[in-house]
Amino acid sequence: MDVIRRSVVAKPVLVVCRSAWRRSLQSNPTNVAMFTTIQRKRLLACSAQSPETTYGRIKSLQSFSSSRTFSVSLCKFKSKNSSTGHESAVDDGDSEEDFIGDAEVEELFQQQIPTGIGEEDHRVFIVHPDVKWGQKKQYLTTADLQMEEAVGLVKTLQNWTVIDKIIISTKMPEKKRIFGKGNFQALTEKIRRAPGVTAVFMNIERLSPLSERDLQEVWGVKVFDRYSLVLHIFRRNARTKEAKLQISLAEIPLLKSRLKNEVANLDQQGGGSRYIMGSGETLYEVQQRLLKERELKIRSALQRLRKKRHLLRSQRKNKDFPIISVMGYTNCGKTTLIKALTGDAGLQPKDQLFATLDVTVHAGRLPSHMTVLYVDTIGFLSQLPHQLIDSFSATLEDVAHSDLIIHVRDISHPETVNQKVNVLNILKNLQIPEKLISSIIEVHNKIDLAEGYESNEPEAVPISALKEMGLEELKQRVEEAVVKSTGKQIMTLKVQLNSPQLGWLYKEATVEEVHDGGDDCTANVKVIISTAAYGRYRKLFQVT
Repeated sequence: MDVIRRSVVAKPVLVVCRSAWRRSLQSNPTNVAMFTTIQRKRLLACSAQSPETTYGRIKSLQSFSSSRTFSVSLCKFKSKNSSTGHESAVDDGDSEEDFIGDAEVEELFQQQIPTGIGEEDHRVFIVHPDVKWGQKKQYLTTADLQMEEAVGLVKTLQNWTVIDKIIISTKMPEKKRIFGKGNFQALTEKIRRAPGVTAVFMNIERLSPLSERDLQEVWGVKVFDRYSLVLHIFRRNARTKEAKLQISLAEIPLLKSRLKNEVANLDQQGGGSRYIMGSGETLYEVQQRLLKERELKIRSALQRLRKKRHLLRSQRKNKDFPIISVMGYTNCGKTTLIKALTGDAGLQPKDQLFATLDVTVHAGRLPSHMTVLYVDTIGFLSQLPHQLIDSFSATLEDVAHSDLIIHVRDISHPETVNQKVNVLNILKNLQIPEKLISSIIEVHNKIDLAEGYESNEPEAVPISALKEMGLEELKQRVEEAVVKSTGKQIMTLKVQLNSPQLGWLYKEATVEEVHDGGDDCTANVKVIISTAAYGRYRKLFQVT
């Protein structure tokens, strides 16, 4: 716990010191000479010391400058307007035409990482609390299947191993120690006897900060819940700017809850309520402000990326390409399906949870030769706090603006019904338009792995994306749904071959068939065309 306390409490104070030092140098270049190598080393040593030592370091630094430049700089740091460059608390997003650089994103991504997230590898003991009744009981699954998913989550992380696992019944999972006294004592002994355990994964949605601290003190190892473990997976898989920013935003609630818990613990030692550096703020207030400023900066950066995404979405709409969002539970085969539908060799599906954290768009053609855009989205998971889904709202925003949703189900999975319910619940929580939800095409994927497969859902399309089975039927269904949802018309037009009509139709509509019109100068062309495009066609070529 001492290591955790140092990370949560001392690191933000170091950020204050560094920021104030930078501003003091900007306001008065002569401070460079004053701030000697020895003082720099003392400042950097703060992060490695105990909170008590940190206070001493800061106090000595405050008294170092007789002109109190350092204290004045800290006061300036409290004002958002005094911030400049990439250190500003809130960026208006317009100064650089909504551009956000890799360095700025990386700085936000690497600052104030919650202790234990994205760091070392672990040998894990998995504990699944089997809730017997109440609101938290899962009725569409079993404890064994939930344990199987928990094992899959841990194994998703490279170099993480499962040492042992156990399912224990509980009637009151909201208790501080989750289980009754007897069960908890037996679990503690089992964990202590397990060889080389470095972490315990408690397979519940979210542990309270008090429970997390108590369990870590009793067991002497790091304790993860589903929220923190999934964050760990996300952090390791993040590659793009948007993914990194959304993960950093999702970590804020975890940082806030740990901060409150750790400062409360410091108060018991008479340290958490001290005022620091003559700023009139307690340590807790400084850290709260830093987290708030960090959250605002992340949200501002995400808003800038959202504007860019909105522009790209508008460009796709202007080109009149129907947009199809492919969604489903994590590892259901979404990326494999899109690769099979588009032939995009650049897609590399992985058999692991949360392999996709970003929205990617891939062009494909339907039987009529109509070009459509398939949107690959992040997979869903059961029992995740709403804050985690909210953090990815910028990514999932594309779904609400699509013309059609394909819901991919791993029909070979024993929990396929429970997974379907979870996905549909999340879609409703995302406020997806009812018209879009009612037109969802449900796809039963991996039928080659489902022994004796028989569908009791006649509207579902059975396929195997990997074996490319059933894809033609799916494409036909998609085409029918797209024509209906976009309001496109299927019609046969008589065109003059000695005019640019046919070329225009190839460019602005989907040409299905071209037949001789009975003379040398005309042809009958079967097209799929939007109402707006047909209006332009009639006006341009004066067709009645």
